[in-house]
Amino acid sequence: MRLALAATVLSLLFAAPPARAAEKMAVDLALVLAVDVSLSVDEGEKGLQRVGYITAWREKRVADAIRNGPIGRIAVTFVEWSSPYQQAVVIPWRIVDGPMSAKAFADELEKAPITPGTTTSISGGIDFAAKLLLKKEHDAARMVIDVSGDGYSDVGRPVTEARDAAVKTGITINGLPVINEDPKKNAAPPDLDTYYRDNVIGGPGSFYVVSRNVEGFKESLLKKLVLEIAGPAYAEPAARPAER
Repeated sequence: MRLALAATVLSLLFAAPPARAAEKMAVDLALVLAVDVSLSVDEGEKGLQRVGYITAWREKRVADAIRNGPIGRIAVTFVEWSSPYQQAVVIPWRIVDGPMSAKAFADELEKAPITPGTTTSISGGIDFAAKLLLKKEHDAARMVIDVSGDGYSDVGRPVTEARDAAVKTGITINGLPVINEDPKKNAAPPDLDTYYRDNVIGGPGSFYVVSRNVEGFKESLLKKLVLEIAGPAYAEPAARPAER
């Protein structure tokens, strides 16, 4: 009995402490790249836009903007959206903290197929992206949805409702309206920039950058990525901020 009692005491003394919940990784920014793949974006344009994202993430300016943050890393995921029922996570959450991880993100995106879409529900895309952010997988100083598209939201709940709901949770929504001025292509609404300004973007330091053609998408996207990674203080003089 003495031996049994001693064994019990020893087991209590040297028992492993209860497991602690894993701490969430701190990041400067949790960013959802939400890309329109509806029917208004033809196959050639979808390919050029995808190349734009791949190229931008391989740019030194993006890696430098990330490393210059207070923490020096961000979390990013890539989503394609179309109708209220068509959203797909193409690249799950990834941590990017410099050139190597940024290139790895670009390489992964290069290998991923493009999701075919139908109608255009910006509200559906925002709602889906907001859910990804509100799972709080990271301890993020800022939460941002980066919406790119070439048309109005034409199905689903009003886009302003989705925007306002996301903004109330602390999410900022930035926009990249693609106004294709090529007469041979599906023409985007000529006032798509003001539509994004008035209906899509919102939250602290929110802004939009316009791409006037698909060929210029890469430079517009690169500018936008650097601005939103750097933060609202850098976005205001270079893009058009909105207060929501």
